[in-house]
Amino acid sequence: MQDASSSSRGLWLGLLGVTLFAATLPMARIATGTVQGPLMSALFIAMGRAMVAGMLSLCLLAWMRAKRPVREDWPALAMTAGGVVFGFPFFTSLAMRHVPAVHASVILGVLPLATAIVGAWLHRQRPSRMFWLCGILGCAWVVGYALLRAGSTFATLHLQAADLMLFVAMACAAVGYGFGGRLSKHMQAEHVICWALVISLPITTPLAIWSWPDIEIPLISWGAFAYMSVFSMWLGFFAWYRGLALGGTVRVSQVQLVQPFLGMLFSVPLLGETLDMQSLVFGLGVIVIVFLSKKAPVHPR
Repeated sequence: MQDASSSSRGLWLGLLGVTLFAATLPMARIATGTVQGPLMSALFIAMGRAMVAGMLSLCLLAWMRAKRPVREDWPALAMTAGGVVFGFPFFTSLAMRHVPAVHASVILGVLPLATAIVGAWLHRQRPSRMFWLCGILGCAWVVGYALLRAGSTFATLHLQAADLMLFVAMACAAVGYGFGGRLSKHMQAEHVICWALVISLPITTPLAIWSWPDIEIPLISWGAFAYMSVFSMWLGFFAWYRGLALGGTVRVSQVQLVQPFLGMLFSVPLLGETLDMQSLVFGLGVIVIVFLSKKAPVHPR
């Protein structure tokens, strides 16, 4: 049973991690460019930032003289790496060339609920019917937003390819967060993401070198890449996984409900985007639905 102090610390650390993550989408838009003016490829951004963070992790683990994970932890580390090192960065980078960051922020607004579902499964908890109802309603609400922005209707059920990429990215993140949060129960939070990045280096390094940009990249795009490498891919997870361990994955995952609005706020000065009423209404709707899911009881199995 967690005490109130640990739960509170977990929520604040989770909020710190989410704040660092929230700038990822606008930074990815700056790094990838647009369809008319492409810059870094999605593959380079995903693999390059993981390579940089992996090198930093290797140095940190050596400096801390960290012990190697036990054999039982390697499968969970592989799942963590698959979700947050490969899946989420690649699919978000791929999508960000085609959609505004405000749009993507709302699509990923259902991530807190997805993370809570994965966390409940990993921790052998049984969500109530109310919890599942909120999950279905949240997904329908987000799909409705995507269809509306794509100029489609529910009759045609036509989604943009970029929206599908964002949904896949969301699933990858939820799995990576869930397994990483579980590992953080008995490993140091910084060790979890560091080992996930280090074991990925044999793949991320050659792919990053192979996909290195062959055109001149503006300095501002390299700055965005540096932010994603150090903060989005590395330091943010120190706070995030520690928060999940202290406050519990199901509860702390709901802190992510502020991420869409933080992402929108970052997009205004970074990209010059505007907060249209449609995005605000749908973003608020996602927050309300996820808040209701937080109130729904979740019982141990």
